Amino acid sequence: MSTTEPDALLGPADIRELAATLGVRPTKQRGQNFVIDANTVRRIVRTAEVRPDDVVVEIGPGLGSLTLALLEAARRVVAVEIDDVLAGALPATVAARMPERADRFALVHSDAMLVRELPGPPPTALVANLPYNVAVPVLLTMLDRFPTIERTLVMVQAEVADRLAARPGNKVYGVPSVKANWYTDVKRAGSIGRKVFWPAPNVDSGLVSLVRRAEPVATTASKAEVFAVVDAAFAQRRKTLRAALSGWAGSAPAAEAALVAAGVSPQARGEALTVEEFAAIAENKPVGSATGDPSSGSAGGSGSAGSTAGDRTEGGAE
Repeated sequence: MSTTEPDALLGPADIRELAATLGVRPTKQRGQNFVIDANTVRRIVRTAEVRPDDVVVEIGPGLGSLTLALLEAARRVVAVEIDDVLAGALPATVAARMPERADRFALVHSDAMLVRELPGPPPTALVANLPYNVAVPVLLTMLDRFPTIERTLVMVQAEVADRLAARPGNKVYGVPSVKANWYTDVKRAGSIGRKVFWPAPNVDSGLVSLVRRAEPVATTASKAEVFAVVDAAFAQRRKTLRAALSGWAGSAPAAEAALVAAGVSPQARGEALTVEEFAAIAENKPVGSATGDPSSGSAGGSGSAGSTAGDRTEGGAE
């Protein structure tokens, strides 16, 4: 139960006043749509099941709406913000509105895609309102770099939420779905309307819950090897896997041999396969075939992140 004052959180007037004082005008470039409803941020914290012993990392705190709600519930909050003005102002906002909890807050002024370590105890939870254009890469990168994160709740464009939570056979199942499942069990956790943001975005938002797998995917293949198969399969998603994986395997017959060895039909398509089946294919990659990109676990484009989620038009997820 909250022990803070009822007016500690930011309301619509507070957000606009703070933005005016700082000279902040929400930008589409960084996907800045600030949450102005205290009930919404408390709902996010409840849905995330934030506990009193949690160390929460928040990406893109913006003016601090969600940050303050997280501080009500968590042991510690570490916020990652890329915007110079917002990063400079947030510690003062926390100190002014929750002085008794200011020592539980830390700010990292950085692009979230570049963060490889966080101050203080390792994070146990990730809660964030992610910009649409970098939501998937940021999410997967954080899950990859911080394995102590057990529970994640992100607010993203509704379309991206659907893709992340999709199951095999669903028409929107793709690269984000498979890669998120490499790390976590994923499910849709609710919807968020447009009126709780300032300015109001042109699309609805969705909540996605991701709980770290109790056991990693059982495979002898590396993450990079599995993700190379996933990327190849969905790069030409309308083709059969025999054709789509021909470049990855070196030829269509070699791809067919790998698929058969993995127990997967060469006529299947990527959207029908689980992450475990992609791993089995990776294990049977022909010797001497091309090597996939062993870079980070992110999918669907690149970009900087660390400012509040925005006017979401296309998830850029595949």
